[in-house]
Amino acid sequence: MVAVALLAPECLPIAANPPAAPPHTPRPSRGLDPQVRSHVALVLDATLGEPLFAKHEDLVAPIASITKLMTAMVILDSGLSPDEPLTIDRADVDTVKLTGSRLPVGASIRRVDLMTIALMSSDNRAAAALARSYPGGTAACLDAMNRRAIALGMTRTHFADATGLSSLNVSTAGDLTRLVLAAARYPAIREATTSRLHRLTLGNGRVLEFRNSNGLVSSPAWSIGLSKTGYINEAGRCLVMQAEIAARQVVIVLLDSWGKYTRLGDANRIRHWLEGSVPHAPAAAGTKVAGDAPSPVRAPAP
Repeated sequence: MVAVALLAPECLPIAANPPAAPPHTPRPSRGLDPQVRSHVALVLDATLGEPLFAKHEDLVAPIASITKLMTAMVILDSGLSPDEPLTIDRADVDTVKLTGSRLPVGASIRRVDLMTIALMSSDNRAAAALARSYPGGTAACLDAMNRRAIALGMTRTHFADATGLSSLNVSTAGDLTRLVLAAARYPAIREATTSRLHRLTLGNGRVLEFRNSNGLVSSPAWSIGLSKTGYINEAGRCLVMQAEIAARQVVIVLLDSWGKYTRLGDANRIRHWLEGSVPHAPAAAGTKVAGDAPSPVRAPAP
């Protein structure tokens, strides 16, 4: 794949005349329910900033590798060279959960490749090496991650490690919508998290292939702008996405899904729910403004 320059959003050109926000489209009918099975879920209209579906959205829960979005953001903000080679160290090996990695200790790999692998295939060794390379080391990287969370208004979020292996990395679905929207401003993150395949050639000539941990990025039924999966036992299976569904920009957060395919099934149920209950054309004149719209659908308490 073609490498994307690691640019922070403030480095991007700003359009002289940004497009106007699209007309308001009505929310899905209050009587409909996407039958989400994940314990925590939130579907946000990214244009209006309004929830369309919510389930335990304020619950503080472990977020596993969703963490890597914040790790990538602070690495990009640091201005470090994307082409600088980093050497995988024994300190990058997971000795907590004993997760594996195909990145051998001693291998020299460009920062941009490590970021791509950490984001698209959720490699923990790659994320650990990135954090270790941050100015001041891993501790400074974590400090930057927590400070950035505060700056984004993620008041119920805390990061204890840069990979997501720690169950002390916690957040809420509401906070994670802020993280997704912030991360979506980075072209390198959008590119890495939606790539289907990344090939890495090691110094000895061996070629490794890494695939996206979210199979939905390969589906023609989806238009995904950003994606990140996560899993540890304490967090269950997690998924966050920014996508366009039924002519609407949405953020989807699913936490604590059990079963290998539940989070993907939930995402597809949400897509079908939106496609079946939201008009594809902009609302006609006289449509109720956002403040007069009906309340978002909320899942019943268990």
